[in-house]
Order: sequence, then C-alpha cells, then structure tokens
Amino acid sequence: MLKPAKFRMLTPQHLRPEGWLKRQLEIEAEGLCGHLDQIWPDIRDSKWIGGNREGWERVPYWLDGFIPLAWLLDDEGLKARAKRYVDAILAGQQEDGWLCPCTPEERGRYDMWALFLIGKVLALYADCSGDERVEEALCRAFWNYRGHLQSHTLFDWAAARWYEALIPLFWLYERRPEGWILEMAHTLAAEGLDYQQLYRTLPMDKAAEHPHWSYPDHVVNTAMALKSRALYSRLTGEDPGAFAKEMLAVLMKKHGMAAGHFTGDECLAGNSPIQGSECCGVVEAMYSYEQLLSLTGDPFWGDRLEQAAFNALPATLSPDMWTHQYDQLTNQPACVRIPDKDVHFTSNGGESHLFGLEPNYGCCTANFGQGWPKFALSAMMRAEEGPAVTALVPAAAEFSVDGAAVRVEVRTEYPFRDTAEIIVTADAPAEFTLLVRIPGFAASARLCGRPEEPGAFARLRRRWEGESRLLLELAFETELVKRPGGLTAVRRGPLVYSAAIAEKWERREYTRDGVERKFPYCDYEILPQSPWNYALLSDRFRLELRPVGECPFSPEGAPAELWAVMAPIPWSSKNGICSPVPDSLEPEGEPREVRMIPYGCTNLRMTELPYLGG
Repeated sequence: MLKPAKFRMLTPQHLRPEGWLKRQLEIEAEGLCGHLDQIWPDIRDSKWIGGNREGWERVPYWLDGFIPLAWLLDDEGLKARAKRYVDAILAGQQEDGWLCPCTPEERGRYDMWALFLIGKVLALYADCSGDERVEEALCRAFWNYRGHLQSHTLFDWAAARWYEALIPLFWLYERRPEGWILEMAHTLAAEGLDYQQLYRTLPMDKAAEHPHWSYPDHVVNTAMALKSRALYSRLTGEDPGAFAKEMLAVLMKKHGMAAGHFTGDECLAGNSPIQGSECCGVVEAMYSYEQLLSLTGDPFWGDRLEQAAFNALPATLSPDMWTHQYDQLTNQPACVRIPDKDVHFTSNGGESHLFGLEPNYGCCTANFGQGWPKFALSAMMRAEEGPAVTALVPAAAEFSVDGAAVRVEVRTEYPFRDTAEIIVTADAPAEFTLLVRIPGFAASARLCGRPEEPGAFARLRRRWEGESRLLLELAFETELVKRPGGLTAVRRGPLVYSAAIAEKWERREYTRDGVERKFPYCDYEILPQSPWNYALLSDRFRLELRPVGECPFSPEGAPAELWAVMAPIPWSSKNGICSPVPDSLEPEGEPREVRMIPYGCTNLRMTELPYLGG
C-alpha cells in the first residue's frame, strides 16, 4: 500500500500567484527560461524533438520549470510551446514503450536518469494541462523499463537519483494501482545509492579538495537526496522526515552557508565563504523541501524552503533572469574569470561564478527555471483538516470543502514586510480548519490578535461563511549569526543581509562550440565600484523600507535596507576572489554607515564579516 502524504499539492487550476511572486514569474518568462527553446541549441534542436543536439536531461530539465511557469501565468503562447515539446516526446515513444531518444543499440549504456526526469515532467504536465495521454505513455515507459532493469542494473546518475523515479511511479500508481509499479520502486531502492547508509556510516564532513569529483558528495545529488527516504517512506511507513533532518544537520554543520544553503562547487566544499554552491543544487534543494513539507506536514521544511527561495535562489540569478551563475559565493566582491592555475573550486572552472548563458556547464541553464514556479505551487496545499497556507507569499487558491467553494488569498509583501492579510471566502457555510504556517524566523507572532508559536502551524477551526479577514503580525529581530573563521553574518527574519557593493557589468559576446552568446543572454564579468573590505563595529542597525517594486530582487530595487556602522580593514583578493578571512582586524579608516541589502538582492556582496564590537 502507498501511504498518503500529509499535505496534497495543488495544480495551477486551483492556485494563482499574485503580487511580487507573480512578477517574479513574469520576469522569468521574459528572460532566459522563457526563451531557451528559441535561442539555445540544446533545447531548440534537441533529439527529444527530432533534432541532433543533446537527448538526455536538458529538455526535461527545462520543461520542469517551463510547464508550471506557463500554466501559473495562464499564458496561451507559453502553453502552446510546452505542448509542442510534449507532443514530440509522446510521438517519439517506441512501440515497446521505450521513451528516451536513443537507438536500440545505445539503450544498454543510456543513463536512465533521463527517464526518471521526463517521467516526473510528464506527470507535472498532466496535472497542469489535464492531458489524458500521459498516464498510458508513462505506464508503457515504465513497464518497458521493468524489463530493461532485469539485465541493466542502475548505474551513474540513475543510481544516484533513483528516488526521483518514485515521483512519477507513485503518480501512476494512484491512477492505476498495479502491484508491479510498487515492486519497481523497491527494486530501484535496492539498486540505488543508499544515502541513509552513507551518512550514518561515513562522516561526510570533509570538504572536497581541488580537483575532486564523485557521485556521493555531488551537490546536486545531495540536494535531491534530502527527500529520498521521505519518498520511500510511503512504502516503508518510516518517519518521513527523520533522515532528512539528520542529513541536513550534517550538511549545515560542515558545509553550511550563511544564506541557509550548503556549498558544492561541484562537490561538497566545506563552509568557507569563498567556496561556491551550484545553481542546480539550490533549485533541487528547494524541490526537496517542497516534497518534504508535503510528505511530512512539518513546518520546519517550510522554513528551509523560504530561506532558500528568498536568499540563495535570487542571488544566483541576474535580476532580469537572462543570465545565471553556476556557482554563487557567500563573499563575492567581484565576478571575473579566474586563471586555470588559480581556480579553487573543487572541480568547476574559472568561469563558473560569472553570470552568463551556460557558465561552466549547461545543466543549470536548463534547470534553474523550476525554482520560482514550483515554489509558487507550494504556497498553499490541502491538508486532511482543510486548506493550508504553507509559504507566506502573495497567492490565492481555491478549495472545495463539504460542497462549499472556498477561496483563500494571502495578501502580503513578506519577506520584505512583517504582516500578511489572509482572506477566506466561502460561498456556503462550511466547517473546517485553516492551517497557517507561522515562520520560525519570527521572534513572536499574532494571528487575529492571538499569540501563535513561530515554527508551527496555527490552526483555526470554525464554521466559515462569507468573507473572513485574518491579520498575521510577525516580529523580527536583527541578529548576528556566528560563522566559521571568526566571521559573522547579519540576519533579520528569513532574510540574510550583505554589504552592498556598487557594480559595473562588462559584456562578453562570443561563440563557443557552436553556441552564440549575445545580448541579453551573453556572459558578463562584474567589477566592484565601491569598497567591500569592511568589519562590523556595532550590533545596532537602522532599518529603512522602500516600496516593493517591479524587480524587488535587485540592488536598486531592494525593498528593505539595513544601515550598519563599519570600518574598512585590510582584506586581500586575487582574481576577484577575496581571501577567506581578512588579513588583519585593525581598522584602516574611519567608521562609516554602510548599506546592507538582502542577500537575494545582490550580485556582488560581502556577507560574512568580522565583528569588532563589544
């Protein structure tokens, strides 16, 4: 039997983003994700649609974000472009059910990670569009794979990411509960990489050295694997969140970043503020948190999700989302190419932290687009008790409760503000519990004037009729967070703050391996135009709020600022990479007020600084 999730995800037919969240999706549609099928050969000319370019993960990765983007925005043009790809993929399915674009002779060494990923994507497409072809196509594809597994055990990426196949398999089982589907799930678990065994028997605490690369500590595999046991718990009955918390605790202690994510450039890289973290790792960690929140009902995962969405995700994308980094750095005073002999990343090249079309490698080019749309889809879910507000973002969702049509709308500018209005409308009397996740970042919270516990779900059970307006008030405190190396980060609520650095973007247009970079999807180096070598002198900050505008995650559009007293100190850098710690803590100039903005609003930043106060 398949154990149900605590919360059920909604589809775009029942949920709509609003306010600044909708604007983020519009920016994504106007940017690189919304145009990849028109400009990037690996999507435009992919083998998945009959072309001659990459026929493995890149089209599925792109569709994984592009499909929910199209339906959340209800954009008919985007939907038609997504349908063109899905039509071609379904039309390319072989008579025996084989779905991936390779010849019969290539099947034995074709890495079946692509099947797991396209299976997940097609299930998402069916949920968004209602396309009835998908169920039969997935049934045929996985039945074929059942036979394939008998002579070709899991290897490489499929072995490291076997649990991703459980998502389409369970989706299929809920529509046709046939025993072979669950048998396949057990087979994949037996043949795949056991992260629970890995983390419980090996320390996983050593930072990868340069050069280094391996599957077990690859940062994207790690981010995906956070949900591995939770997914499998639907078959085993184990606590769905227990191992994920164990694993995350190790990651944050040994490889944690101030922004709440973990390093990996390409593999787990320790906790130095100049080790990067891959963009794919950010969006996959977010998806794991979304799944964990759904499977466990534990608000802890909502906090982790918001922290990644408000900090690490926007920081690795340019504000217009036409370019992205492969690796983001906590302390990033410049983004310029590093000569090969000086590269300090574990296995990535010297262009990995540049903003561009496909810096270092193209997986993130295809994959970053899932971040914002899937986060939006996680804003509200359906619990057995009633509707659940799971992420405190502007959105509206529709539910059916005891025959009544119920609409829940969240009006808020959180995380840049500390209040939210929740409007519940029922067209007929209905008794149910409304669940509201109270962010654990708050020092205190009040809902309708009643104190609520941060880091928990508030539960309001009543007979709902007509319109009800609920006011959620949060209290945030600005705090100093100790970081390794004697450094300190500044956090207020869910947002980490960085010293802002004035910047100059220098365009790099060229063609490499037949792929053209030209404005607006060219590469950029970013040079600092203001000092960045500071130490904090005080733990008191002056908060200034500005309107939440058209591009809130940008240096110019930052809706919240902290002004801090700092002093310049000696801090060396080479090739735009600062040393992990300052050269000296002796101030070399007069104290001054320095502007700090949310980490997610920065392109250049200094986030971990020494604190010289009392």
